[in-house]
Amino acid sequence: MKNTMKRLLVVFTAVSVLVALAACSSGSAGSAGGKTDGPKKYKIGVIQYATHPSLDNCYTGIQQGLEEAGMKDLAIDFQNAQGDNANGDLIAKNMVSKKYDLIMGIATPEAMSAYSAARSANIPVVFTAVSDPVAAGIVKSNEKPGINCTGTSDVLPLEQQIKMIRAFLPGAKKIGILYTTSEPNSVSQLATFKALAPKYNFEVVDIGVTNASEVAAAAASIVSKGVDCINNFTDNNVVDNLSTVLQAADGAKIPVFGSEEEQVKNGCLASQSIDYVALGKVTGKMAADILTGKAKASDTPVYMVKDCTPVYNKAVMEKLQLKLPEEYAKAAAVTK
Repeated sequence: MKNTMKRLLVVFTAVSVLVALAACSSGSAGSAGGKTDGPKKYKIGVIQYATHPSLDNCYTGIQQGLEEAGMKDLAIDFQNAQGDNANGDLIAKNMVSKKYDLIMGIATPEAMSAYSAARSANIPVVFTAVSDPVAAGIVKSNEKPGINCTGTSDVLPLEQQIKMIRAFLPGAKKIGILYTTSEPNSVSQLATFKALAPKYNFEVVDIGVTNASEVAAAAASIVSKGVDCINNFTDNNVVDNLSTVLQAADGAKIPVFGSEEEQVKNGCLASQSIDYVALGKVTGKMAADILTGKAKASDTPVYMVKDCTPVYNKAVMEKLQLKLPEEYAKAAAVTK
């Protein structure tokens, strides 16, 4: 009887140890294999084309949108391509290799880099500040992207902009435009602008550049062609070298019209301005929905910015001896 009790005690002890080990093993697997007690900590990559105010404002808005959507436990890898498409491609490939949950591209070149790198890895891409996503080849349509990529578009209010130019310069005949030949947004915007210009008795004089180093020479060339003003799109090469364009225009005593408020603050005369912080905020909330499974990128329509606000730089207006048109009496005066 005594020996029987000893054997039972040994068996009971062995079973208890096995049960305890199994429980520990199960707990470890739960914490390492995805069965976490708390919400998942998502990892996202954000690639910005270059450092200039409108794109910086996009990233500020993205952060605000993510926070407002409750995405507080979030690891963000923010990188700037410094205006180099090859850098953007490399950054995107590295983010894909690290298996991020989502990649975001600020401006068309970075949206294209992110989409190209992520599409075979089934990583969703959310972009902002892309004026023509269809022309860029990153969605099939704005209404239903059809692929694992969506975002927000800063499509410009080009007709309102032309009306503004006519109001400020009633006797003007020629509008100069600089654009990057490889940027789909700029090519698309130029075509639309050219189609609208004759309606307001304008001729468009355009010069294309292939990279940032050509902007200075192009700016000098376009003012020599007798243009009455220069109009900026959201072309990244041109905006990133706005001071060079302004210098050339200032020498010819002609105004430059911008595409958003920050350009006007930095020396453009006026603009029908887009709010890039607000656009970024929409983008951040869109990304949050895709991360948490509330929406699919392929089914989420591209958000097209609808509102614009007229703004002008009073100091520039006075320097050029121009008057504020009556129809823009309520426009906001901005200063740097």
